[in-house]
Amino acid sequence: MVVEKWLAKPGKQEEHTQIMKKFRKYLKDNPEMFKEVKSLREYTQMFGGISGMFIWLIEYESLADYEKLASRMEKDEEAAKLTQEWTALIDRPTWSIEVWRATE
Repeated sequence: MVVEKWLAKPGKQEEHTQIMKKFRKYLKDNPEMFKEVKSLREYTQMFGGISGMFIWLIEYESLADYEKLASRMEKDEEAAKLTQEWTALIDRPTWSIEVWRATE
């Protein structure tokens, strides 16, 4: 399980919302690109910790599957462009990626 968290830059929430819509559409329209993803859940933190934090929980069969997808996305022109646009709209110091594994 990969857990990715971030905040949108102050004053960039609307643009962030738009890029996230574009990215979700890209995910839906390109299932072959994301074949390693077993599940993806998107949340926004309401209270406790940092309010307004975006959280993605992305389930993979293995860490190797995560690495395959990351490599493929870097090589795909549209995915790389979306990632670059998204990166410009997030507060980089709040961005984190964690890898979790089931205990059973």
